[in-house]
Amino acid sequence: MFNFGRKNGKSNGNNDNAHHHLIELRQVVKRYETAAGAFTALKGIDLTIEAGEFVAIIGKSGSGKSTLINMITGIDRPSEGEVFVRGTAVHELDEGKMAEWRGTEIGIIFQFFQLLPTLTVIENVMLPMEFCNLYNRKQRRERALDLLEMMDVAEHAHKLPNALSGGQQQRVAIARALANDPPLLVADEPTGNLDSRTANAVFALFEQLVAEGKTIVMVTHDDDLASRVTRALMVHDGQIVDELRQAQDYIAHQPIPEVEEIAAK
Repeated sequence: MFNFGRKNGKSNGNNDNAHHHLIELRQVVKRYETAAGAFTALKGIDLTIEAGEFVAIIGKSGSGKSTLINMITGIDRPSEGEVFVRGTAVHELDEGKMAEWRGTEIGIIFQFFQLLPTLTVIENVMLPMEFCNLYNRKQRRERALDLLEMMDVAEHAHKLPNALSGGQQQRVAIARALANDPPLLVADEPTGNLDSRTANAVFALFEQLVAEGKTIVMVTHDDDLASRVTRALMVHDGQIVDELRQAQDYIAHQPIPEVEEIAAK
């Protein structure tokens, strides 16, 4: 359904030495200066994420979840430590290189959609392609329409975003995030502004994208959705304090037939 045909080779980053993980954080610390003094949002995070994983980051408000994904996307920079995505040392990129890198390597999906209100739906989806100078204008329009069709909102292509429902706007935002066919999607509370039925539909789209080879890292407060990913990370007070790998944990907790038979005798 969502097979875009791109072969994900090496990144365009400046560190092509042997990094085998799609994402790697090494001893990442993030401090902020506030009126009350220094606040440490992340405290020595070590994390690796492999290609094809669907990872949920969960935790209470203020735990450091959004700061953590801001490290991955380069929206914010670590005070200490290193961040690598597909071999690129994200923490070393200057602002110009960061924008260029982010435009092709990561699709970002926000809770409040962040669609430009004065552009039509199709223009919003074409914007990342124009920014990165990918495809000609005809190809951009065709690709944007294909993505909107995949998201089941093509009939709204020439409307302004405020004419759409919240769920429809989020589908447009996902189409925009996919415009340049990035290997990684990062979503910050993507269903937090949606009713449960619409949230489930959006989550099903994410599951399909993972099945097609995308990697997704998602912040969520929704425990039901978090239970459906391949891996969940619990963040508390700036640290990863727990981890659940769904498939492995499910298998580990299944009764062993031989043991059951012995116990029954």
